[in-house]
Amino acid sequence: MQKQHKFSVGYVIIGIWVVLIVQNYIASMYAAQVIPYSQFLNLLKSNKITEIAITANQIQGKMKVDGAQEDSKPFKTIRVDPDLATVLEQYPNVSFKGEIESTFLRDLLSWIFPLLLFFGVWFFVMKKMGGQQAGFMTLGKNKAKIYMENELNVTFADVAGVDEAKQELVEVIEFLKTPARFTEIGGRIPKGILLVGPPGSGKTLLAKAVAGESGVPFFSLSGSEFVEMFVGLGAARVRDLFVQAKEKAPCIIFIDELDALGKARGFSAMGGHDEREQTLNQLLVEMDGFDPKVGVILMAATNRPEILDPALLRPGRFDRHVLVDRPDKIGREQILRVHMKRIKTVSALDMEKLANMTPGMVGADLANLVNEAALLAVRRNKDEVGMAEFEEAVERIIGGLEKKNRLINASERETVAYHEMGHALVALSLPGTDPVQKISIIPRGIAALGYTMQVPTGDRFLMRKTELENKIASLLGGRAAEEIVFGDISTGAHNDLARATDIARSMIMEYGMSGKLGQVYLAGDKKPLFLSAAPREAGDYSEATAEIIDGEIRESIRREYDKALTILREKKEALIRGAKLLLEKEKLDGDEIRDLLGLPPMAAPSVPPTAGQLNELDFGEKS
Repeated sequence: MQKQHKFSVGYVIIGIWVVLIVQNYIASMYAAQVIPYSQFLNLLKSNKITEIAITANQIQGKMKVDGAQEDSKPFKTIRVDPDLATVLEQYPNVSFKGEIESTFLRDLLSWIFPLLLFFGVWFFVMKKMGGQQAGFMTLGKNKAKIYMENELNVTFADVAGVDEAKQELVEVIEFLKTPARFTEIGGRIPKGILLVGPPGSGKTLLAKAVAGESGVPFFSLSGSEFVEMFVGLGAARVRDLFVQAKEKAPCIIFIDELDALGKARGFSAMGGHDEREQTLNQLLVEMDGFDPKVGVILMAATNRPEILDPALLRPGRFDRHVLVDRPDKIGREQILRVHMKRIKTVSALDMEKLANMTPGMVGADLANLVNEAALLAVRRNKDEVGMAEFEEAVERIIGGLEKKNRLINASERETVAYHEMGHALVALSLPGTDPVQKISIIPRGIAALGYTMQVPTGDRFLMRKTELENKIASLLGGRAAEEIVFGDISTGAHNDLARATDIARSMIMEYGMSGKLGQVYLAGDKKPLFLSAAPREAGDYSEATAEIIDGEIRESIRREYDKALTILREKKEALIRGAKLLLEKEKLDGDEIRDLLGLPPMAAPSVPPTAGQLNELDFGEKS
């Protein structure tokens, strides 16, 4: 790919200066020196005049420089003597004539050469800037980056953890390689393939792998590159894209972030005349117009499929939807192995444990994890990346950078230690909770003063009511420990309260786990499929129902908090010993905590789990 240079007005200023300097230089080389008539007579008497041309009002000629015949310089002066011819006859070495030499060609060249130079510089700058920014003449051209067959070195071997998605795309590759097999029987390949999944799951990489396996050109661009402030440009770019694709068929067109272009129509402040809607209309027309037998496959990716226009998703347009979901445990292990090929690692890496430590992470997260581990190994002057670096990288990505220099007074440090130990003891005492792998009172990130890391033994898709209740009790264990030991509570549990309240609200409003409300769904519109941070609209229910919901949430939180208090009062001795040990060592692993309770070390699961996500790193202390 060619590097794109940003245009600057400085290029124009430099070009103008170059033209002026060159023009002045050329003019100075050939310009005649104006001398007085008396000096002309003196030069004539001194035999320094070689030739002259005379008109009625002016004398123009050449004079010797320092007496050298070969070094002559042009001059001109105003004619004074009307009988100049009589005077010149006295000097036979001076040739004279009655006409002036034309300087039209010389003057013309003095301007043409600088102009040619200026336009040459302009053409060079425009070529460096590339065709996408070469001026208003290219505004209607598409901005797709074109990767030819020999430029794509991505294959399915570089894509891991999305086996189902790869299987869906295999027949697309077969069609691009051998289209006759499909056309002979009368079948046709889907016109459009929509890749949907969370950010960073590998949708763009998968599209490039399809092109790399097929050996066809690959047009890549973003949905936002179609839409401009000038009306009609987006539609023109869509038309140009399909014309160019048909010329290079068979090929693949890939539109990333399709939701920027294909958002449902009718909700714009500008009504139906919005430029984005015109661009979408042109895309729909082009998708209806091109023949699937030509060999142009349109692929797109989005993480917001719920906001796309229904006309895009109907059969005949984007009629095949391929889910590129978060990888399961086996998929994460495969992705980690792909990225680890680029770094030097020790031979005794526990890949299963590492995959268990990264639930919910997508391909981009895992690539970042491997890179962070490699940087940690370099920082520690190691030649290979070991398990310790990977574990530290997981904590760093989820919890943030360790703040060992953050000054915390002894009282707050003690509060954090009891808080985190309360989380760990409650989690170890209840069934169905994730095993505790590590607790720490070293501050991390922006506000975390400590954390308790619980790593699931496998991926989960379903959770029972008892497991959710025990999870709430584990989250409230930190505040319960503060109340038991200090007889007071701190602000450190605000994140625990937020997570516990979210779980309780979901149990009552979404999962129908309320005894008073029964099996009803009250959460309103669902959140976007792949963007968990988006707000959710309130459900349609009465104020009386809202009052019951609030009461049920408070009752659920109170019941689980009492459960955590009961557990910690029974294990108060272990709580105190564990907190003192944590204050001394700052970090404790899971086996050390289990030893405090007299439990056996945690055994590895005998049957590897298969898929999903259960829990994330638990921030017990934040301010």
